[in-house]
Amino acid sequence: MDKHNNILSQKASIWSKLKDALKGTEADYTKISLKNAIFLLAVPMILELVMESTFAVVDIFFVSKLGPSAVAAVGLTETYLFLLYSVAMGLSMAVTAIIARRVGEKKKEEGGVAAVQSIILAVLASLPLAMAGIFFSKELLSLMGGDQWVLDHGYRYTQWMLGGNMVIVLIFVINAIFRGAGDAAIAMRILWISNTINIVLDPMLILGWGPFPAMGVEGAAIATNIGRGIGVLVQLYALFKGGKHIQIKLEQLYWNGKVALNILRTSLGGIGQMLISMTSWIFLMRILADIGSEVVAAATIVIRLLMFTLMPAWGLSNAAATLVGQNLGADDADRAEKSVWMIGFYNMIYLVIVSILYYLFNESLMRIFTDDPKVISIGAEWVRILSYSYFVYGWWMVSVQAFNGAGDTKTPTWINVIFFWIIQIPLSYWLAIELDWAHSGVFWGVFISETMVGLFTLMLFRRGSWKTMQV
Repeated sequence: MDKHNNILSQKASIWSKLKDALKGTEADYTKISLKNAIFLLAVPMILELVMESTFAVVDIFFVSKLGPSAVAAVGLTETYLFLLYSVAMGLSMAVTAIIARRVGEKKKEEGGVAAVQSIILAVLASLPLAMAGIFFSKELLSLMGGDQWVLDHGYRYTQWMLGGNMVIVLIFVINAIFRGAGDAAIAMRILWISNTINIVLDPMLILGWGPFPAMGVEGAAIATNIGRGIGVLVQLYALFKGGKHIQIKLEQLYWNGKVALNILRTSLGGIGQMLISMTSWIFLMRILADIGSEVVAAATIVIRLLMFTLMPAWGLSNAAATLVGQNLGADDADRAEKSVWMIGFYNMIYLVIVSILYYLFNESLMRIFTDDPKVISIGAEWVRILSYSYFVYGWWMVSVQAFNGAGDTKTPTWINVIFFWIIQIPLSYWLAIELDWAHSGVFWGVFISETMVGLFTLMLFRRGSWKTMQV
């Protein structure tokens, strides 16, 4: 009977923690047990990213029904949006680190001031691309080699997406404020609201379901702007109403150059990280394109598969950034370090399970997306190679976020320059082209460089220089 009661008690406890994670809690993440802190932060962060990846799949599913030129309009526009994402995500890294530090220091008033400056910087960062998109959308698509249909019809998608990019940047940055403060549940709910609206509107506006006219690819952009726009309004309401850990007050609505400059300076490393990562993939895809279209198709599928399976791991890693920032703010560097090792271990366990599935079912996973034998064979080879190093990649993700959460965005940036630009790209080219390993050369080049970067980043993390960062 006692054993039965203990099991029931444990189940009730887990259910109670899950409810707290989903609705948010006022718990002090620098004081409660690390296991509880990780659970309360990681669950909403994981669900937030899972919803984002689901939206991306649904969005392209409906656009693909319009034909390859419509998909091309989306793809070419996203090339420019990648630059925007680099800025938004880099700024978000700095915002999370600074807000987490202020909350950990129990300086919530200063956290509110930093949040306001973050929002102002997000608005300013969005303006150049918005102007370019509104007035030069055709020229931008032509520069990327868009076909005549894209130039005649697809430009409207570009106008909406680039012209309305402010809501995309704000979604990133304001959710970073909530995550840094420890209000991960609010950030999760914002994306669920925003993406659910987007998913519902997609078929209505793209294909003309119900009373709506079929607007084609333009409808996809309008749906995104409406969904993201409503998400931003909910974010602002939550910020002024006050979350569990942060609130903006009317008297804080002013420009503070010193705080804004600190955010901007800290964000430069994060922006650099994202630009380096994205451009390195562009170079690798260029090498693969010279080998054959089937190779590019296989790589595209594998990258989507990779990103989908990594979403839970990124959620855990984001929790590490928040805990590092808050515990450093509370002057408890040992607890900050312990949180990283604990999250890294959880991440490794998850990715080892994924690796086993990759190794055993690589061809089956590829068949979900294509029935082309050559594409299946090439993609299955890369999935199998990925399975050898996925657990190391998990440690890299967590240790990088530990640096970012501490406010040290420069160290990961230089690491990326060395291992992605100086090692990965030349090594992949040498193996693929000079040694004539073809696509296998690129896959092994990625395996070698990313295993090296994972181990090296973990080694630097153990040295502990991040513990003395001031933000």
